[in-house]
Amino acid sequence: MTAKTLDPSEVRIFSGSSHPQLAANIAEHLGVPLEKTKVSRFSNDNLFIQLGASVRSRIVYIVQTLSPPVNDHLVELLMMLDIAKAASAREIHAIIPYYSFARSDKKDAPRISITARLVADLLHTAGATHIMTMMLHSPQVHGFFPMPADPLSSRPVFMRHYKERDLSQTIVVAGDMGQAKSAARFAKDLGLPIAAGNKERISDTEVRFSGMVGAQVAGMKKALLYDDEIATGGTILELSKHLVELGIEEIWVACTHGVFVRGGLEKLLAFPEITEVVTTNTVPIPAEVHHPKLKILSVGHIFGEAIRYNYTRQSIGDLFVFGDV
Repeated sequence: MTAKTLDPSEVRIFSGSSHPQLAANIAEHLGVPLEKTKVSRFSNDNLFIQLGASVRSRIVYIVQTLSPPVNDHLVELLMMLDIAKAASAREIHAIIPYYSFARSDKKDAPRISITARLVADLLHTAGATHIMTMMLHSPQVHGFFPMPADPLSSRPVFMRHYKERDLSQTIVVAGDMGQAKSAARFAKDLGLPIAAGNKERISDTEVRFSGMVGAQVAGMKKALLYDDEIATGGTILELSKHLVELGIEEIWVACTHGVFVRGGLEKLLAFPEITEVVTTNTVPIPAEVHHPKLKILSVGHIFGEAIRYNYTRQSIGDLFVFGDV
């Protein structure tokens, strides 16, 4: 079965303003046109949005990643969902490659919001009948969605990238115990040992590593640092310094969501032992920060296949984040 099994007269794909290139990649993979979306602002800064094609009784896919400015992009997505709902769309699928609010998954301080759950409720109220996303920060966030939700895995694209490498004397390292399970699945697929940093967070921008948990780093020459998201790069940078002290000579960094704020990417690229930073295009990365050490892998085909499987009523287990691949 091919992507042509989608009926272009029945399916509508729209993009918000956060990542139109990824939306175009998904539409191209499916052989379905990417419909136009008009986005502008009134003089009082309120958003105006209009979908450029009829959605009545159709299956609608709205692609919007929650990259900075996150709150603007969220409101834009909510409005697009509401438009499709009010225009009598049969199904409304929110394709959110990077669900940034997943980091706010618990109440770990007084009088704060569990924003991951709040935003999930808002998406449901706005009209989303189904969610697709990729590599949530923690597995429990999946349960926050009151509608069906599919967190997809980015591991297949990383597997293809690293399987061509010489992985002798290489160890996969997770930044902390919270990411250890995901990193362990990745390490198992590559046939590599796994370790995790024993991290202590000093502040929002400062961390300290007091040791490693898991396989012995001693005797290894290369470390593959695997994480779901890198923002400021502080954790990865400190972990890299710690690994170099333990004898690691070369470091590869891999993350699904390359948010890279506050000069995070530049700091990692400047660290001599980091020879490559690999991320996906769930978050758009400006051309002006591209670098020979930076490799961006496309996940458009993964979302495209998940949409096709969903449309043709097939299982998407092979693409699921907690699956075997």
